[in-house]
Amino acid sequence: MSKNLVIVESPAKAKTIEKFLGPDFKVESSFGHIRDLENVDRENKFLPTYVVSKDKKDVVTKLKKLAKQSEIVWLASDEDREGEAIAWHLSETLKLDPSKTNRIVFHEITKKAITQAIEKPRKIDMEIVNAQQARRVMDRIVGFDLSPVLWKKVRAGLSAGRVQSVAVRLIVEREREILSFKASSDFKINASFSNSNGESFYSELNESASQKEDVEPMLNSISKGNFKIAELTKKSAKRKPSAPFTTSTLQQEASRKLGYQVNRTMSLAQGLYESGLITYMRTDSLNLSQDAIAEASKVIVEKFGEKYVQPRKFSTKSKGAQEAHEAIRPTNMSTLEGGADEQQKKLYDLIWKRTIASQMSDAELERTTANIENDAGLKFIARGEMISFDGFLKIHLDSSKDENSNLLPKLSQGEYVNLINATATERFSRPPGRFTEATLVKSMEELGIGRPSTYAPTITTIQKRGYVEKGISEGVIRTF
Repeated sequence: MSKNLVIVESPAKAKTIEKFLGPDFKVESSFGHIRDLENVDRENKFLPTYVVSKDKKDVVTKLKKLAKQSEIVWLASDEDREGEAIAWHLSETLKLDPSKTNRIVFHEITKKAITQAIEKPRKIDMEIVNAQQARRVMDRIVGFDLSPVLWKKVRAGLSAGRVQSVAVRLIVEREREILSFKASSDFKINASFSNSNGESFYSELNESASQKEDVEPMLNSISKGNFKIAELTKKSAKRKPSAPFTTSTLQQEASRKLGYQVNRTMSLAQGLYESGLITYMRTDSLNLSQDAIAEASKVIVEKFGEKYVQPRKFSTKSKGAQEAHEAIRPTNMSTLEGGADEQQKKLYDLIWKRTIASQMSDAELERTTANIENDAGLKFIARGEMISFDGFLKIHLDSSKDENSNLLPKLSQGEYVNLINATATERFSRPPGRFTEATLVKSMEELGIGRPSTYAPTITTIQKRGYVEKGISEGVIRTF
């Protein structure tokens, strides 16, 4: 038998890690948590009682046998609070000898990271374990008090929780805002022009009309005379790249750019992590290691040149963020593609570009306002940005900024431009939009509701319980 037993959370991770360790190490999986919270004794300082889950009894029996045959047991569950709690539950259930038990953590599954973890073991951190237990006990207390009310007043099988109930409250409050909203309308005229090089851009008439009958005279005036750039103002500006991904920003960006649901994103990220392609995917830290920054800089110089490199550190603003962790990044920056299937490959590409872009130079822009007039005195305004140096925009644009970015072609004051078309649109003021999974995650993070590990399961739970449902609202036909 092997002298060392390494216990990790998932079998996929076990297979990857076993490749890096020699014959003296056997790597086994606990398949996540092995014990459930059975009861909380409210009369005795809320003391929790745990029992081995029915589906984990065989796993526990196997691990006990292997632990007895090994000289040292290495508890290598994930580096977050849940992982620390799993390590403690394993130690308690398997009755491990503390003098022969080591706790190791790593944020990426690479030979270097595993070797460094083995060289610097520690003991189980009970402060982290107690933090996890406190959250779990609170969940149970809230659930036990509220769930019976739901069974009695609504229907059996429903549940309440410290995080899920607040998430539902956010959605209810947003729906109330939508229902109480009163719409108003006006008419706005937009025009598309092209410059002397045939490059098109959009502009907006500098006035609006509140009545439909006022719109036709405006449209008739557009055909009178040629349009030219009457005034052009430019202001130099810089745009900085976004920070590397945290759990919530990865979920949001994957939803916007790839259309992935948050639980799908986390499943794909888990696969990439367990394959050794990315760092740990449950994190609220923006930190990158010095090695990662150096690797990224090297890749940028090789692909784009020295002027595109701008190494930088990002700090996390949210309270309680675990800065010892890293942001989500590729384990090897020179690995340009990775993933077992098309969806994993797309997610890896998103992570790679975001990480590399975070270490690239600022984009240098000219924020431009062009006043466009014709002989009839109609004035259109085009606002946007002209890129003088693309910097990080060469590979990445955060989709949350796309709507605010109107890139203009090169324009000159006094230049005549060609009218392509003009349209009048009735615009209705809009109520707040319903939450998407991505915007709900963003709100939860901003309000401090839940943790990176709970966003996806919370959203899944409230849908399974039937508290909310996803769908597309049909448009309403307006009559005039």
